[in-house]
Amino acid sequence: MVRHALIVVDVQNDFCPGGALAVKGGDEIIPLLNATIAETDHVIMTQDWHPAGHSSFASSHPPKSAFDNIMASYGQQTLWPDHCVQGSKGAEIHPKLNWKRAELVLRKGFRQGIDSYSAFFENDRKTKTGLAGYLRDRDIQAITLAGLATDFCVAYSALDAVAQGFQTRIRLDLTRAIDLDGSLDNMLNQMRAAGVELVGNLP
Repeated sequence: MVRHALIVVDVQNDFCPGGALAVKGGDEIIPLLNATIAETDHVIMTQDWHPAGHSSFASSHPPKSAFDNIMASYGQQTLWPDHCVQGSKGAEIHPKLNWKRAELVLRKGFRQGIDSYSAFFENDRKTKTGLAGYLRDRDIQAITLAGLATDFCVAYSALDAVAQGFQTRIRLDLTRAIDLDGSLDNMLNQMRAAGVELVGNLP
C-alpha cells in the first residue's frame, strides 16, 4: 500500500486577504482544506519564516519596488513586500485553518541571503530543507500539495517532489494563484510536463 501525505503550503496571514502579500481568495480554500486535513492520515505544514530585512524583500534593495527582479548569487530573484517576518502576526498560520493534526511544521526562507519557494530546496537549488529525507524515513511515497500560492511555493514544491521520486499531485481547488506576468500558465505547463497530476480546477 502506498503511504500518502498531504502537504499544506504557507496558509499564513500574510498570504491571505489583508496580509502583506495577499493572494486573492487565499482564505477561500480553508473550509475545504480543513475537511481534507480531517480525512488525511499524514499532514505536513510549511511556513514561510523570514528574518527582518530578508534579501528577497524589496525594502532591502532601494530604490527597487515590490515585484521587480534582481540578480542574486543563485540567479534571478523576484522582490516581494516584507512578509512572514519571524514572530509577526503575518507569519502565523491562518487562525481558521485546523492544523493541529500536522505531524511536521517545516519552516523555510529563514536564511538571510536565500529565498525559498519550494518545501524541498531553497532557491539556490542546492540547500535542502530536509523534507525529502523526512518523507523517505516515514516510508511516504506519494504526496498531495495544497495551499498558497499555486504558481510559486506550491508549484516549485511539486516540481521538486517529482524530481525527488515522489508521486505528486496538486489539488488545484485547494490552491490560489498570484499569476504574476503569466506565472500561473507557465508553472502549470511546467508541472504537466514534469508529470505532476493536477486535480480539480482553480476558480
